[in-house]
Amino acid sequence: MNQTTNSILMIRPVAFRMNEQTAVNNYYQKVLDNLTPASVNAKAQEEFDTFVQKLKMIGLNVVVVEDTLSPDTPDSIFPNNWISFHENGDVVLYPMFAENRRLERREDVLDHLEEKGFVINEIMDYTSAEDDDIFLEGTGSIVLDRANGKAYCALSPRADEELFIEFCEDFEFTPVIFEAFQTVNGERKHIYHTNVIMCVGETFAVICADCIDDKKERKMVLDSLKGDEKEVILITEDQVNNFAGNMLEVKGNDDRRYLIMSASAHQSLTKKQITQLEEHVTIVSSSLDTIEACGGGSARCMMAEIFLPRE
Repeated sequence: MNQTTNSILMIRPVAFRMNEQTAVNNYYQKVLDNLTPASVNAKAQEEFDTFVQKLKMIGLNVVVVEDTLSPDTPDSIFPNNWISFHENGDVVLYPMFAENRRLERREDVLDHLEEKGFVINEIMDYTSAEDDDIFLEGTGSIVLDRANGKAYCALSPRADEELFIEFCEDFEFTPVIFEAFQTVNGERKHIYHTNVIMCVGETFAVICADCIDDKKERKMVLDSLKGDEKEVILITEDQVNNFAGNMLEVKGNDDRRYLIMSASAHQSLTKKQITQLEEHVTIVSSSLDTIEACGGGSARCMMAEIFLPRE
């Protein structure tokens, strides 16, 4: 299986704001008191449009779907949490922690992809788990090493262990399970999404090992990555706070490999880390300050990779 793709789905926001329902365990979200909701959304749209332009310039096939005003979905800009697309034509729908995020799942998105020539064979729907308050938020909760058949998951209120194992059995991934923490007001609290602290590329991995408090678990995760001959590039918790873990490797023009991240993530990296990364990829970054502050997510969360076959 391919680790990277040339096609991604992005949802353009129409009423983006801080989502009060996700802020309970996403400690990266902030209230921007000095901005009206309309100006927050306008800034987010501006950041979104600039970001999409940059991605298209490197030859990425970006499928943009406009969000709708109704129902109210303040986090629709992060589609990778509710849907994933696989090479065999499978589409997976995931159970979401916040009730207003469940409204992001839209059938017309699938229609739109089929109109663009993508083939959908089967829909795997795990969303009934929401009835039992069990959640697994897509490639936010799960970081896939598709090429090596592994799935990494930091357990949290949004990533249930049993459901994750069920997903791995259904899709023939080997589960790599651990817990990751961040310091919030002096307390260690679970990191809400795995993709905040790690990114797996074809030949490298970026990870904040310091977030994995259990030494055995930390060693197991690092051994797994190194065992697949990936160069492991370690980042700090402070860099995680600047979304340096929230990156995605994609294929651009002529199959060139690019690493997509936000400007704040890029600026937080050391010269050494940038040199290490540039041995594998070309870095592309874009300012996502408003989206990061209000949404508590960054570049990777905004891109749902499309691995579906073409007609």
